[in-house]
Amino acid sequence: MSHDVITKRADAVVGQVQAGEGARPVPFRGGGFTYRPLGPVAPVVFLLVVGLWEVGSRTGVISPIALPAPSEAVRALVDLIVTGTLWQHLGASLYRLSAGWAAGSLLGIAVGLAIGLFSLARAGLMPLVSALFPIPKIALLPLFIVWFGIGEGSKVATILFGAFFPTVIATVGGVDNVDRNLIRMGQSFGLSWLSIVRKIIVPGAMPSILSGFRISASIAIVLLVAAEMIGAQYGIGAYILTAGALFATDQLIAGVTLLSVLGLAIGWLIGRAERILLSWRS
Repeated sequence: MSHDVITKRADAVVGQVQAGEGARPVPFRGGGFTYRPLGPVAPVVFLLVVGLWEVGSRTGVISPIALPAPSEAVRALVDLIVTGTLWQHLGASLYRLSAGWAAGSLLGIAVGLAIGLFSLARAGLMPLVSALFPIPKIALLPLFIVWFGIGEGSKVATILFGAFFPTVIATVGGVDNVDRNLIRMGQSFGLSWLSIVRKIIVPGAMPSILSGFRISASIAIVLLVAAEMIGAQYGIGAYILTAGALFATDQLIAGVTLLSVLGLAIGWLIGRAERILLSWRS
């Protein structure tokens, strides 16, 4: 097909569009992989799994010794509520988790910003963070017990230490991924160093920091359970340890359910923070 023929056909199509002949609306394709909320899917899947689990337990397909029915775990949770021990265990765990995770996250953000903004801090601290990050933090619990005693100090320190390093890594990555053209633009407009950090770098790094919060919160819950299994009278981890020692699998599943609900609540709170702090992305 010659160039002249192609040109004539193109001109004809353009003429038809301009004249309104054969024109049809073109669907908008600029959504950018926009997330579509499908509210009923998650509850339906959850209820389906629990229902199959319950049916399997009642029909004998699933051994009640290996895995009790969900109704048994619910009964154990109700007993916790009625006796009032739920609030003792949950209150102790929430105190340790909130204190350790909040302190570790704030300290991690401060150190991460220092490493991301100052060459001296990057040269001196980044190798140290890289060397200590892979160490299993629960392995340091005996050392923390020597330093802070068997009480709350060692447990909070373990959670703090575990939440600190993921937050540092996420903050440094967020600062490094900020568009340098935006920083140069701020400098060209005469913004001070502090204004550039507050108005450009911190908002630009916030998505990575909040993603680091999700990771550090999960690690903090794992360390919370491990720390409470050593020398704790109250706490979800202590409750699970006691249930396992007594082979009370219904209570053990109830304790694991509490941990799952705690993780979901923290994830929901971080999601709300993302919608508020990252509203500029929409």
